[in-house]
This record gives sequence, C-alpha cells and structure tokens, in this order.
Amino acid sequence: MGEGVRRISPADRIEGAGTPGMVREEAVATDRMWAGVARTGPGVTGGWHHHGDYESTIYVLAGIFRMEFGPGGRDVIDAEPGDFLFVAPHAIHREGNAGDRESQIVVVRSGSGNPVVNVDGPEPP
Repeated sequence: MGEGVRRISPADRIEGAGTPGMVREEAVATDRMWAGVARTGPGVTGGWHHHGDYESTIYVLAGIFRMEFGPGGRDVIDAEPGDFLFVAPHAIHREGNAGDRESQIVVVRSGSGNPVVNVDGPEPP
C-alpha cells in the first residue's frame, strides 16, 4: 500500500478469497490487516470457515446478516444494519442471509497469515 493516504473506489476492489455462498471484495490487504466488503443473497447460507490468526470486525450495511457458530453450529446471531459483530481468531462460523434482500457488510481484519480458511463443518458439539 505504501506510505500516506490512498483512496480505494469500488472499481479498485478485487475479488477476495472465496467461501461458497458469499461474494467478497478486497479493498486493502497488508501484512497485518485485511479490509473489504461481502454480499450474501437472500435466503443463502455460506460455507463453514474461519479466519486463521485474524480477528475480524463486521459492520452490517444492509439486509439481515446471520452468523452461525459455536459447538455444532448451534449459536446464531441475526444482525441488522448499524450492528457490529466481532469474530475471534480461529472461530469457525458461517454467514447467511435470513432476509428477503441481499445482505451487505464491511469487514476489517487484523492479524496475519491466510485471511480465509474454508472447513468442512462447525466445531464438534
């Protein structure tokens, strides 16, 4: 990224690491941070994954953003526009959309390593 300040427009974003059911766009990636946006269609549930050593902050822009996590994936949070979510490093989860319109989020991650690790399922119960 270099020194100083840089503007990243929507046209400057690139496709982020994939997880089934989600579209990620990377705006900024450095050795210690990742930032971008993600979209999930209505009624869609994404794949299970975690973010390695990264801790993540999510801000919901639009739609109803569902987060499933915990043993057996039993814990569920539905977040709405204006809500923030925090995701701890290595927390296995999946995003979904419990609403009838696309959900849109802004994500900022701090850490290092691979920012997305797709897995077969939630942590065991």
